[in-house]
Amino acid sequence: MSCKSILVTGGAGFIGSNFVRHLLRAEPDVQVVNLDLLTYAGNLASLADCLESPRHHFVRGNICDAQLVESVLRDYGVDGVINFAAESHVDRSIAGPSVFVETNVQGTLTLLAEARNAGVTRFLQVSTDEVYGELGDTGMFREDTPVAPNSPYSATKAGADHLVHAFHHTYGMDTIITRCSNNYGPYQFPEKMIPLMINNARQNRELPVYGDGMNVRDWLHVEDHCAAIWAAFCRGTTGGVYNIGGNNERTNMDVVTTILAHMGKGEGLITFVKDRPGHDRRYAIDASKARAELGWEPTTNFDDGIAITIDWYLTHQEWLDSIVSGDYQDYYECMYGDR
Repeated sequence: MSCKSILVTGGAGFIGSNFVRHLLRAEPDVQVVNLDLLTYAGNLASLADCLESPRHHFVRGNICDAQLVESVLRDYGVDGVINFAAESHVDRSIAGPSVFVETNVQGTLTLLAEARNAGVTRFLQVSTDEVYGELGDTGMFREDTPVAPNSPYSATKAGADHLVHAFHHTYGMDTIITRCSNNYGPYQFPEKMIPLMINNARQNRELPVYGDGMNVRDWLHVEDHCAAIWAAFCRGTTGGVYNIGGNNERTNMDVVTTILAHMGKGEGLITFVKDRPGHDRRYAIDASKARAELGWEPTTNFDDGIAITIDWYLTHQEWLDSIVSGDYQDYYECMYGDR
């Protein structure tokens, strides 16, 4: 698969900004069109080193705006779309699911329809392992695992995946779906667990841990995820689904104590808070299909990756401070109490 102009939606968010950087670095002949609404989790400061590139074109706007999407696809000669744009935080989806339906479902439908009308060569939907529901103590999610989402967030992502599949099956559109495990790395908004814990620990503020802290997630460094997405876009089978995981299962408590130890902070900062409603106990990804068909392998083990990630946030405290706004403070106090 060869495309010269790629529309990256949500390219000012955590994974999207890292992917824009990856693509500009890895593909010198590709033009990157970055469409992002710049909601609370989207920040142009995360793209400071990309904004002057003649191959990076930023457009502020909403993926639900069909007229805007149509003009972007036409004006920039887009021949490939990679959709990162999404409301992504489970806690926020529990508090207010409507915006998740609007962005994750309606927005994906708008992108699909306009991409089809424009004759886009390939459409890749960036999804999540959360669409599969939860696992017991053993087993892993495979691509043929039934979809059984348990939160408003994962339900909207599953709905978007179904639309992508339907456009492939009904209209013959060339689509790919990737489903990844939990990402970590630089430029992540500090509502998510790892940057939240780092940010609180640096201020000697309590670290809120849901329930008993024994929920298990498979952690994937964002740069490995970006490489997998591009491999899937370039080499994936049309209509295919690819699970992307790091094979790094850790309990939430393992992650939190690792962060504290690396930062030289005591575990007395940990405080247990009321568990999230419907909190899935365990996720784990079988990424063997991606390895076999895409020739992709993760390159960062969790012990190295988490140390690099902690050090990045501690050496980029100006970036962290710049996005810890009133919105973040209101969110923190709503979810965890004003501690």
